[in-house]
Amino acid sequence: MSTNPLQQLTEAGVSIWLDDLSRERIETGNLADLVQEKFVVGVTTNPAIFQAALADGERYDPQVRELAAAGADVDAATRAITTDDVREACKVMRPVFDATNGVDGRVSIEVSPGLAHDTDGTVAEAADLWKTVAEPNLFIKIPGTPEGWPAITETLANGMSVNVTLIFGLDQYRSVMEAYVDGLERAAENGHDLSSIHSVASFFVSRVDSEIDKRLEATTEGPGTDPALRGKAGVANARLAFQAYEQFFAGERWEALAAQGANTQRPLWASTGVKNPDYDDTMYVVDLAVENTVNTMPEKTLEAVADHGVVRGDRVRPFYDDAQAHMEALEEAGVDYDDVIAVLIKEGVDKFVVAWDELQSTLSESLEAARS
Repeated sequence: MSTNPLQQLTEAGVSIWLDDLSRERIETGNLADLVQEKFVVGVTTNPAIFQAALADGERYDPQVRELAAAGADVDAATRAITTDDVREACKVMRPVFDATNGVDGRVSIEVSPGLAHDTDGTVAEAADLWKTVAEPNLFIKIPGTPEGWPAITETLANGMSVNVTLIFGLDQYRSVMEAYVDGLERAAENGHDLSSIHSVASFFVSRVDSEIDKRLEATTEGPGTDPALRGKAGVANARLAFQAYEQFFAGERWEALAAQGANTQRPLWASTGVKNPDYDDTMYVVDLAVENTVNTMPEKTLEAVADHGVVRGDRVRPFYDDAQAHMEALEEAGVDYDDVIAVLIKEGVDKFVVAWDELQSTLSESLEAARS
């Protein structure tokens, strides 16, 4: 038995992905090193990640100058820079993709966050991103909003692989899984090979604790004042999501698709960086270890797990009852779960819109400077 926590996670059936990307990581060989040394088998990006990379990265300067000279506007420049990074990352990850028959080795790129409530716009941009990056190990990230659900179905129906993002709630998650199966059924009707279509459902973890803890801390009387209720909702919610996953991908409807080579839509634990310094900085990884899942980690969390993570086997299936009991205790304490989820979805979209605007503002300034 390995003593390396990252290897132990891998052996437990958890795919370790990096929640970060920059041109520096690609060009210095850092990303390739993480694959070889840290068991990283996938990459996720989002507008905030690209905004941080561009703000700090001088490696983008030559391309910015070329784009400025060519007269590119900020939208075209943003598309060129982000898709170039993702395409090169796909090439780095391609050996993993080939070795795992397409399960891992994936790199995700997100549709513009301003399209989170625009079904037709999302479908069009997903197709354009797929064509522009033109690598088979790409995942198109589509928000799990009500307007995103039909876009997920349509994108899958056209044979593209999808990472559904910004999932916080159990009912929301069930709608995402429905959209996935609807998409596979239509893909089969359209003549696509279902075995080549993959998807993950990105279920956010730490933000659930942040929002619920905030509400508990504002409670002045009753069961909500019990400090033992804090810092446990994120893991409990995710455990119940995995239970929903196991229940959903069963029965005749799914078996008919599986017989055609369809892959289940793996749960992906996202937002796994611990935001409260009082909590174990590895808990959203080690406490959600279970086979057939993905855990996408910022590098700080990846290093924390490598240094002192304690992997104790399946930490999800044996705890379904505990998770349900905790969520019921929160309800008794006055926490409105549906309102928490609604707030988190809105905040999630808004944060990515802000990051995207900041990315474009930074790039606009860089283009202007390059033209002067």
